[in-house]
Amino acid sequence: MIPLNIIDLELMRNILIIGAGRSATSLIQYLIDRSEAEQLHLIIADISFELAQRKTKNHPNTTALALDIFEATQRATAIQKADLVISMLPAQLHIEVAKDCLTYKKHMVTASYISDAMQALDEQVKANNLIFMNEIGLDPGIDHMSAMKVIDDIRDKGGKMLLFESFCGGLVAPESDNNLWNYKFTWAPRNVVLAGQGGVAKFIQEGKYKYIPYPKLFRRTEFLHVEGYGKFEAYANRDSLKYRTVYGLEEALTLYRGTIRRVGFSKAWNMFVQLGMTDDSYILDNSDELSYREFTNLFLPYHPTDSVEIKMRMQLGIEQDDSMWDKLLELDVFNPTKLVGLKNASPAQILEKILSDQWTLAPEDKDMIVMYHKFGFELNGIQQQIDSKMVCVGDDQTYTAMAKTVGLPVAMAALLILNGKITTPGVQLPIRKEVYEPLLQELELYGIHFTETVTPYVGYNPDKVLGS
Repeated sequence: MIPLNIIDLELMRNILIIGAGRSATSLIQYLIDRSEAEQLHLIIADISFELAQRKTKNHPNTTALALDIFEATQRATAIQKADLVISMLPAQLHIEVAKDCLTYKKHMVTASYISDAMQALDEQVKANNLIFMNEIGLDPGIDHMSAMKVIDDIRDKGGKMLLFESFCGGLVAPESDNNLWNYKFTWAPRNVVLAGQGGVAKFIQEGKYKYIPYPKLFRRTEFLHVEGYGKFEAYANRDSLKYRTVYGLEEALTLYRGTIRRVGFSKAWNMFVQLGMTDDSYILDNSDELSYREFTNLFLPYHPTDSVEIKMRMQLGIEQDDSMWDKLLELDVFNPTKLVGLKNASPAQILEKILSDQWTLAPEDKDMIVMYHKFGFELNGIQQQIDSKMVCVGDDQTYTAMAKTVGLPVAMAALLILNGKITTPGVQLPIRKEVYEPLLQELELYGIHFTETVTPYVGYNPDKVLGS
């Protein structure tokens, strides 16, 4: 590996990648594969130098860099040497990188949602003719691009949008699906445990506003079918309505975004919600000394003789022969000898630890991404519906479908920006044709493609949503 200080940077275009975690695996490999033809030099930066070094694959067009993102001088020095910066940091850490990119006039790409702080930079970014591309991973990212392609096509033909529903989920592939929950962690476990918290899910259905508070979220599910993969369910994302203006769907009667799981997951997950185990707002006393059984018992009423198991069944209203009970037993939540081992932990953190024992991908396991869009529209007086579906299966525990679908669009967008193929400046997400057309076309080469079917539009079906 050639040290950064002896590379002739005048001959290379430097891309600084900040964050070398799981999400960066496919992203880095894509750019390494094109580094010679595109004259790219990749500076792979992470708080862990060892991790950054592993991701370089000892390729001559890469350099590993130990970078503490909170060290302002160190961060600024690294950004000054780049032509473009890719930030794969947690979403809340992008803003300081963005400010430095603005100061030193560098393009920037992230996979995260546009925060208010990031959006506030828009005028300055445009004034400096810079591109700050955000929301260009999977969800958000591929969902935006694939949806806008169909919506723009309908509008270009003179059609009127009536309905847009969009669903996405990171799941375990069928060949690796070997637990009763039909689920394993394919991404950050903490995000799974905290899903749906911090607000109310809101959407519009047949012109009526709908709101689902967190305690009810996992009992309001819509069923989906994907050919070759069977039946799925989806629960509502927090705020579907924020995309009405972004997508230009102010007149649509239905707008709904949801998260996909296998059928039965949401009902089982709701047990943890009702018990309070997903709460992250307080710390449990002596959490590191608790056994799994003691942790479970914290959320159950006192009884002088009843066992933890009996109290759990009474509290949740489930019988011993219920499949929900089997799911709890599989997670070993009643084990009296396994210790939590986490100091100053919240209930959500301990639940994450317990689930990670059972739901971590094995080295040979494969994950799977499922995305499903529904478009209802009227064209030439005829109402129709397009169902657009995408399934992507990972290669192994390292080159996962999640890393592929998050990382590849980021890498492709970065190269399109460097090559002058994306030119519109500003803080943005990938909803314009100059972005989504070349990206979707190239993603197909990696097996990320959508299958579309057209049927008569049926509108709202009250039987498809539980508790509606």
